[in-house]
Amino acid sequence: MTTHITGTRAEWLAARLELLEAEKELTRRSDELTRRRQELPWVRIDKEYRFETDEGRASLADLFRGRSQLLVYHFMFGPDYTAGCPSCSMIADGFDGFVVHLANHDVMLWAVSRAPLAKLQAYKRRMEWVFPWASSFGSDFNFDFNVSITEEQQRAGGYEYNYRPGTARQPPRSDRPVAEIPSRSTPDGPTTFAAMSGTDVGAYTRERPGMSAFVLEGGVVYHTYSTYARGLDGLWGMYQWLDRAPRGRNETGVWWRRHDEYGKR
Repeated sequence: MTTHITGTRAEWLAARLELLEAEKELTRRSDELTRRRQELPWVRIDKEYRFETDEGRASLADLFRGRSQLLVYHFMFGPDYTAGCPSCSMIADGFDGFVVHLANHDVMLWAVSRAPLAKLQAYKRRMEWVFPWASSFGSDFNFDFNVSITEEQQRAGGYEYNYRPGTARQPPRSDRPVAEIPSRSTPDGPTTFAAMSGTDVGAYTRERPGMSAFVLEGGVVYHTYSTYARGLDGLWGMYQWLDRAPRGRNETGVWWRRHDEYGKR
Protein backbone atom coordinates (compact mmCIF):
# COMPACT_ATOMS: atom_id res chain seq x y z
CA MET A 1 0.00 0.00 0.00
CA THR A 2 1.47 3.33 -1.01
CA THR A 3 2.18 5.98 1.62
CA HIS A 4 2.00 8.74 -1.01
CA ILE A 5 -1.10 10.92 -1.16
CA THR A 6 -3.75 9.54 -3.54
CA GLY A 7 -6.92 11.06 -4.98
CA THR A 8 -9.48 11.04 -7.72
CA ARG A 9 -8.78 12.05 -11.30
CA ALA A 10 -10.62 15.32 -10.67
CA GLU A 11 -8.44 16.03 -7.62
CA TRP A 12 -5.32 15.22 -9.62
CA LEU A 13 -6.41 17.54 -12.44
CA ALA A 14 -7.09 20.42 -10.05
CA ALA A 15 -3.66 20.01 -8.46
CA ARG A 16 -2.04 19.63 -11.87
CA LEU A 17 -3.58 22.84 -13.17
CA GLU A 18 -2.34 24.70 -10.09
CA LEU A 19 1.14 23.28 -10.68
CA LEU A 20 0.89 24.25 -14.36
CA GLU A 21 0.60 27.90 -13.41
CA ALA A 22 3.75 27.61 -11.30
CA GLU A 23 5.54 25.86 -14.19
CA LYS A 24 4.52 28.61 -16.60
CA GLU A 25 5.82 31.22 -14.19
CA LEU A 26 9.11 29.33 -13.96
CA THR A 27 9.30 29.26 -17.76
CA ARG A 28 8.70 33.00 -17.95
CA ARG A 29 11.33 33.56 -15.27
CA SER A 30 13.75 31.32 -17.14
CA ASP A 31 13.18 33.33 -20.33
CA GLU A 32 13.93 36.51 -18.41
CA LEU A 33 17.14 35.03 -16.99
CA THR A 34 18.16 33.97 -20.49
CA ARG A 35 17.69 37.55 -21.69
CA ARG A 36 19.76 38.89 -18.80
CA ARG A 37 22.45 36.28 -19.44
CA GLN A 38 22.74 37.46 -23.03
CA GLU A 39 22.91 41.10 -21.90
CA LEU A 40 26.01 40.57 -19.75
CA PRO A 41 28.95 42.76 -20.83
CA TRP A 42 31.51 41.00 -22.98
CA VAL A 43 35.10 40.79 -21.74
CA ARG A 44 37.86 40.90 -24.35
CA ILE A 45 40.30 37.97 -24.21
CA ASP A 46 43.82 39.16 -24.95
CA LYS A 47 45.78 36.21 -23.52
CA GLU A 48 47.04 33.71 -26.09
CA TYR A 49 45.72 30.38 -24.88
CA ARG A 50 47.00 27.28 -26.67
CA PHE A 51 45.27 23.92 -26.89
CA GLU A 52 46.11 20.50 -28.28
CA THR A 53 43.40 19.03 -30.51
CA ASP A 54 43.03 16.07 -32.85
CA GLU A 55 44.00 18.44 -35.66
CA GLY A 56 47.05 19.85 -33.86
CA ARG A 57 47.81 23.03 -31.91
CA ALA A 58 45.00 25.56 -31.73
CA SER A 59 44.24 28.97 -30.28
CA LEU A 60 40.98 29.86 -28.57
CA ALA A 61 39.87 31.56 -31.79
CA ASP A 62 40.65 28.37 -33.73
CA LEU A 63 38.14 26.43 -31.63
CA PHE A 64 35.30 28.45 -33.20
CA ARG A 65 35.90 26.63 -36.51
CA GLY A 66 34.26 29.34 -38.56
CA ARG A 67 31.36 29.97 -36.18
CA SER A 68 30.85 33.14 -34.18
CA GLN A 69 29.94 31.44 -30.90
CA LEU A 70 31.79 28.92 -28.74
CA LEU A 71 30.58 26.90 -25.77
CA VAL A 72 33.17 25.13 -23.63
CA TYR A 73 32.36 22.42 -21.12
CA HIS A 74 35.10 22.33 -18.49
CA PHE A 75 35.37 18.55 -18.18
CA MET A 76 37.06 17.29 -15.00
CA PHE A 77 39.99 15.24 -16.29
CA GLY A 78 43.21 16.31 -14.61
CA PRO A 79 46.72 15.30 -15.62
CA ASP A 80 46.83 12.74 -12.79
CA TYR A 81 43.49 11.12 -13.64
CA THR A 82 43.42 7.79 -15.47
CA ALA A 83 39.77 8.26 -16.52
CA GLY A 84 37.38 11.18 -16.79
CA CYS A 85 35.14 12.23 -13.90
CA PRO A 86 32.05 9.97 -13.86
CA SER A 87 29.67 12.92 -13.42
CA CYS A 88 31.21 14.88 -16.27
CA SER A 89 31.08 11.68 -18.31
CA MET A 90 27.36 11.36 -17.73
CA ILE A 91 26.81 14.95 -18.80
CA ALA A 92 29.01 14.45 -21.87
CA ASP A 93 27.02 11.39 -22.93
CA GLY A 94 24.47 13.82 -24.30
CA PHE A 95 26.87 15.97 -26.31
CA ASP A 96 27.02 13.88 -29.49
CA GLY A 97 23.27 14.15 -29.99
CA PHE A 98 23.15 17.93 -30.23
CA VAL A 99 26.70 19.02 -31.17
CA VAL A 100 25.84 18.70 -34.86
CA HIS A 101 22.73 20.86 -34.42
CA LEU A 102 24.69 23.55 -32.58
CA ALA A 103 27.40 23.51 -35.25
CA ASN A 104 24.75 24.17 -37.87
CA HIS A 105 23.38 27.07 -35.85
CA ASP A 106 26.62 29.06 -35.61
CA VAL A 107 27.72 27.51 -32.28
CA MET A 108 30.70 25.23 -31.65
CA LEU A 109 30.71 23.01 -28.59
CA TRP A 110 33.99 21.73 -27.13
CA ALA A 111 35.01 19.91 -24.00
CA VAL A 112 38.30 21.15 -22.55
CA SER A 113 40.38 19.37 -19.90
CA ARG A 114 43.87 19.66 -18.44
CA ALA A 115 44.84 16.03 -19.10
CA PRO A 116 47.27 15.50 -21.99
CA LEU A 117 45.59 14.94 -25.34
CA ALA A 118 46.58 11.27 -25.56
CA LYS A 119 44.63 10.52 -22.36
CA LEU A 120 41.59 12.37 -23.66
CA GLN A 121 41.73 10.57 -26.99
CA ALA A 122 41.97 7.14 -25.34
CA TYR A 123 39.05 7.87 -23.03
CA LYS A 124 37.02 9.31 -25.89
CA ARG A 125 37.51 6.08 -27.84
CA ARG A 126 36.45 4.06 -24.82
CA MET A 127 33.27 6.13 -24.41
CA GLU A 128 32.64 6.10 -28.19
CA TRP A 129 32.22 9.87 -28.29
CA VAL A 130 32.85 12.05 -31.35
CA PHE A 131 32.39 15.61 -30.02
CA PRO A 132 35.54 17.78 -30.13
CA TRP A 133 37.72 17.65 -27.01
CA ALA A 134 40.82 19.79 -26.48
CA SER A 135 43.64 19.55 -23.97
CA SER A 136 44.65 22.72 -22.12
CA PHE A 137 47.67 20.98 -20.57
CA GLY A 138 50.38 23.55 -19.84
CA SER A 139 47.98 26.46 -20.39
CA ASP A 140 46.50 28.93 -17.90
CA PHE A 141 43.04 28.45 -19.40
CA ASN A 142 41.55 26.25 -16.65
CA PHE A 143 43.09 28.35 -13.89
CA ASP A 144 41.94 31.64 -15.40
CA PHE A 145 38.38 30.36 -15.67
CA ASN A 146 38.42 29.02 -12.10
CA VAL A 147 38.00 25.32 -12.87
CA SER A 148 41.48 24.22 -11.75
CA ILE A 149 43.51 25.07 -8.67
CA THR A 150 47.10 24.43 -7.68
CA GLU A 151 48.23 22.21 -4.81
CA GLU A 152 49.32 25.33 -2.94
CA GLN A 153 45.88 26.92 -3.34
CA GLN A 154 44.30 23.69 -2.23
CA ARG A 155 46.34 23.65 0.97
CA ALA A 156 45.96 27.32 1.80
CA GLY A 157 42.74 28.41 0.15
CA GLY A 158 42.83 31.72 -1.69
CA TYR A 159 41.16 30.53 -4.88
CA GLU A 160 37.70 31.14 -6.32
CA TYR A 161 35.03 28.71 -7.45
CA ASN A 162 31.42 29.47 -8.36
CA TYR A 163 32.07 33.16 -7.62
CA ARG A 164 32.90 32.44 -3.99
CA PRO A 165 36.27 32.18 -2.22
CA GLY A 166 37.57 28.66 -1.74
CA THR A 167 38.65 27.15 1.55
CA ALA A 168 41.72 25.23 2.61
CA ARG A 169 41.72 21.48 2.24
CA GLN A 170 40.05 19.57 5.07
CA PRO A 171 42.07 17.00 7.03
CA PRO A 172 42.14 13.61 5.24
CA ARG A 173 40.05 11.91 7.97
CA SER A 174 37.44 14.64 8.16
CA ASP A 175 33.85 13.54 7.81
CA ARG A 176 33.24 16.48 5.48
CA PRO A 177 33.86 16.18 1.74
CA VAL A 178 37.25 17.55 0.72
CA ALA A 179 37.00 20.73 -1.37
CA GLU A 180 33.32 20.05 -1.81
CA ILE A 181 31.97 20.41 -5.33
CA PRO A 182 28.27 21.33 -4.91
CA SER A 183 27.02 19.38 -7.92
CA ARG A 184 28.90 16.29 -6.69
CA SER A 185 28.17 16.88 -3.01
CA THR A 186 26.89 13.52 -1.79
CA PRO A 187 28.92 12.62 1.33
CA ASP A 188 30.74 9.78 -0.43
CA GLY A 189 31.22 11.74 -3.65
CA PRO A 190 34.83 12.96 -3.52
CA THR A 191 36.26 9.64 -2.34
CA THR A 192 34.18 7.54 -4.72
CA PHE A 193 34.73 9.76 -7.75
CA ALA A 194 38.46 10.05 -7.06
CA ALA A 195 38.75 6.26 -7.01
CA MET A 196 36.63 5.97 -10.16
CA SER A 197 38.93 8.51 -11.85
CA GLY A 198 42.05 6.59 -10.83
CA THR A 199 43.50 9.26 -8.57
CA ASP A 200 43.44 10.52 -4.97
CA VAL A 201 40.92 12.92 -3.47
CA GLY A 202 43.38 15.83 -3.48
CA ALA A 203 44.17 15.52 -7.19
CA TYR A 204 40.53 14.84 -8.07
CA THR A 205 39.26 17.99 -6.35
CA ARG A 206 41.88 20.23 -7.92
CA GLU A 207 39.64 20.11 -11.00
CA ARG A 208 36.13 21.64 -11.01
CA PRO A 209 33.17 21.39 -13.40
CA GLY A 210 31.83 24.36 -15.32
CA MET A 211 30.97 25.80 -18.70
CA SER A 212 31.97 29.02 -20.41
CA ALA A 213 30.68 30.87 -23.45
CA PHE A 214 32.62 33.02 -25.91
CA VAL A 215 31.89 35.08 -29.00
CA LEU A 216 34.17 35.98 -31.92
CA GLU A 217 33.50 39.38 -33.45
CA GLY A 218 35.78 41.49 -35.61
CA GLY A 219 38.60 39.02 -35.09
CA VAL A 220 38.43 39.48 -31.30
CA VAL A 221 37.35 36.78 -28.81
CA TYR A 222 35.17 37.87 -25.90
CA HIS A 223 34.15 35.93 -22.78
CA THR A 224 30.39 36.25 -22.30
CA TYR A 225 29.30 33.82 -19.58
CA SER A 226 30.43 31.09 -17.19
CA THR A 227 28.52 28.89 -14.76
CA TYR A 228 29.57 26.24 -12.26
CA ALA A 229 28.29 23.67 -9.74
CA ARG A 230 24.46 23.56 -9.68
CA GLY A 231 24.46 26.00 -12.58
CA LEU A 232 25.25 22.97 -14.73
CA ASP A 233 22.08 21.09 -13.78
CA GLY A 234 20.31 22.37 -16.87
CA LEU A 235 23.00 20.78 -19.05
CA TRP A 236 22.70 17.41 -17.29
CA GLY A 237 19.97 15.87 -19.42
CA MET A 238 19.48 12.82 -17.22
CA TYR A 239 18.46 14.98 -14.26
CA GLN A 240 15.85 16.79 -16.33
CA TRP A 241 14.15 13.45 -16.86
CA LEU A 242 14.56 12.35 -13.24
CA ASP A 243 12.99 15.58 -12.01
CA ARG A 244 9.83 14.53 -13.84
CA ALA A 245 9.86 10.94 -12.61
CA PRO A 246 7.53 9.99 -9.70
CA ARG A 247 10.34 9.75 -7.13
CA GLY A 248 12.58 12.48 -8.58
CA ARG A 249 16.31 12.25 -8.06
CA ASN A 250 15.90 9.92 -5.10
CA GLU A 251 19.61 10.02 -4.23
CA THR A 252 21.26 8.93 -1.01
CA GLY A 253 24.76 8.56 -2.40
CA VAL A 254 26.69 7.91 -5.58
CA TRP A 255 24.57 5.62 -7.73
CA TRP A 256 25.62 6.42 -11.30
CA ARG A 257 28.42 4.88 -13.32
CA ARG A 258 29.94 5.47 -16.70
CA HIS A 259 27.67 4.06 -19.37
CA ASP A 260 29.98 1.07 -19.99
CA GLU A 261 30.23 0.18 -16.27
CA TYR A 262 26.66 -0.68 -15.33
CA GLY A 263 26.38 -4.31 -14.33
CA LYS A 264 30.10 -4.53 -13.56
CA ARG A 265 31.52 -5.14 -10.09
